Amino acid sequence: MRVLIATGGTGGHIYPAIALADELLSRDPQTSILFIGNNDRMEATEIPKHNYDFFGIDAKGFNGNSSDKVKSIQLMSQSFFVCRNKIKGFQPDLVVGFGGYVTVPVILAASTLHIPTVLHEQNSIAGMANRFLSHMASKIVVCYPDVIRDFPKKKTLLLGNPRASIAKRVTYDRTILKEYGLQPNRKTVFIVMGSLGSTSVNDKMISALQMMDGKDYQVIYVTGKNSYQEFTRMISDTKNVKICAYVNQVELVANVDLVVSRGGATSAAEITALQKPSIIIPSPYVPNNHQYLNAKAMLDAGCALLLEEKDLSSHQIVQMIENLIYDDQRLQEMSNRAQALGFKNAAEDIAALLEKMSGEKYE
Repeated sequence: MRVLIATGGTGGHIYPAIALADELLSRDPQTSILFIGNNDRMEATEIPKHNYDFFGIDAKGFNGNSSDKVKSIQLMSQSFFVCRNKIKGFQPDLVVGFGGYVTVPVILAASTLHIPTVLHEQNSIAGMANRFLSHMASKIVVCYPDVIRDFPKKKTLLLGNPRASIAKRVTYDRTILKEYGLQPNRKTVFIVMGSLGSTSVNDKMISALQMMDGKDYQVIYVTGKNSYQEFTRMISDTKNVKICAYVNQVELVANVDLVVSRGGATSAAEITALQKPSIIIPSPYVPNNHQYLNAKAMLDAGCALLLEEKDLSSHQIVQMIENLIYDDQRLQEMSNRAQALGFKNAAEDIAALLEKMSGEKYE
């Protein structure tokens, strides 16, 4: 099978795409995979690191003033013909788009060549690109039940985020906490605002961590690489509070009792697949407020609490953490409810869909 995958812009689009590619190759090492993404975004360096072929194009979102939008349309038009030629040369059996404006010329080009296409929507609200492309796509895969209403129902499937399948491969061993100078048998809270961290959250968490110092639970706090030195000038490690610049996030999520996190699609998929109770502080700086909507879906499912950044204070976050960490019954209930959104077989189920589609004809 030959599969072309369009993805890019953010890790929320890129890492689920890589997870699906990994699954396809594990099922059949003869599978040929080509990624298409932006020339100047993180996918141009991140995807080759995972040993996949990458072809870069120039694309731009429809933001800014009228002049900027005209330039975006011109770039899209040029990229459409570039993609069409690349697709003709690669001759894929299917084309998969993981959202974002870079997928638009790819899916459009594939559609004109009558190649079956699949869209993947990671968030609880459909992105603009996927909404636009949905009527020409052969199938659409979503991660939240409510987002089905944004797409044609007959071709929309609730299969989840491929990144969730990592739950089957992660190591469940709390002795990993010893690497952070912590005790494996004590309740542990993991607080992380993404790999880059959040300056705005960091500013509010210094006093919160001071309030948690000396408590009978443990805390691992990730500042992000860029903020670590400045942050640790104001507060240092204590016996039960450990401050890190960067960690293996999935590994820690699997081996703690409570996660405090942003509401990005990849984080949400990992947390629910690993069935961890969580407090979600969605980033207010993302398009369509999609992190808030992801967090709201988790709240409604009963597996997370939602705290908007505008309401974040040291007293509020400490109170929320302690209300949960000392309540074993509620932690277990939230863990059980996370299972409904977890989709641990997402990568396998989507790969099986692609295998089935590769033998079918679409016009």
